[in-house]
Amino acid sequence: MTVTLHAPILDWYAEHNRDLPWRRPEATPWGILVSEIMLQQTPVIRVLPIWEEWLTRWPTPDTLAKEPPGEAVRHWGRLGYPRRALNLHACAKAITADFDGTVPATYDELRTLPGIGDYTAAAVASFAYGGRHAVLDTNVRRVLARAIRGEEFPPTATTAPERKLAESLIPPVDAPRWAVAVMELGALICTARAPRCADCPVSGRCQWLLTGKPAHDGPPRRGQTYAGTDRQCRGALLAVLRDAPGPVPKAALDAAWSNTAQRERALDGLLTDGLAELLDNDFYALPT
Repeated sequence: MTVTLHAPILDWYAEHNRDLPWRRPEATPWGILVSEIMLQQTPVIRVLPIWEEWLTRWPTPDTLAKEPPGEAVRHWGRLGYPRRALNLHACAKAITADFDGTVPATYDELRTLPGIGDYTAAAVASFAYGGRHAVLDTNVRRVLARAIRGEEFPPTATTAPERKLAESLIPPVDAPRWAVAVMELGALICTARAPRCADCPVSGRCQWLLTGKPAHDGPPRRGQTYAGTDRQCRGALLAVLRDAPGPVPKAALDAAWSNTAQRERALDGLLTDGLAELLDNDFYALPT
């Protein structure tokens, strides 16, 4: 049954895929790596303008490596989870120092880069270099859970059976296209909240649909909140540092968030995470 998924999903992708710059033939391995890190937990529409700005400003790893890490944080904008900006900066320095400025091509080499986990290594090795890997992001895992296992959602964390299933599906040729096609199907059709089953190319083979869409029976899936959280507070403080031309006094940060205890906790977190620095004169700045 699993092999019969290939043709309909690949045909659907050929007709419906989005024209994204990191998927074009001229995309560089560095551009693909930047896109994969930016796209983690962030919608494409928010990533596009920041990705384009980054690649214009830093078209190669060495151009970013020459800048202080604070510049990466500054130009990360409001993508969220700004530690990813520090990871990208650290990746740029490692690629420049250890790989002569060229993004490594193999999964194992990519895993040695700072902040690069299984998914990102597999994605870059596949999409930048044509490797054969199981590229398991949330969208892919959801498609496979529904179409093959008949479950509404995959487990919270990737399991060994999931990986074995995904690896068994890798076609002998054009594996990267298969990986991105399943990913696109999950992003556009087999979505988490409102799957468009009528438009799905494998609806006639989907075990979840054929068994009446049984409800998820695992741990409750809680949506992420943002308003009023420490994450929002951190973002407000970081925005002050990002928008300032230089170091700012503590008073400027105090004015950005009214809850004193939460503000101090968030500021401590930014300092601990290396996203901000306390200078000798009690001013604060992006990391240098």
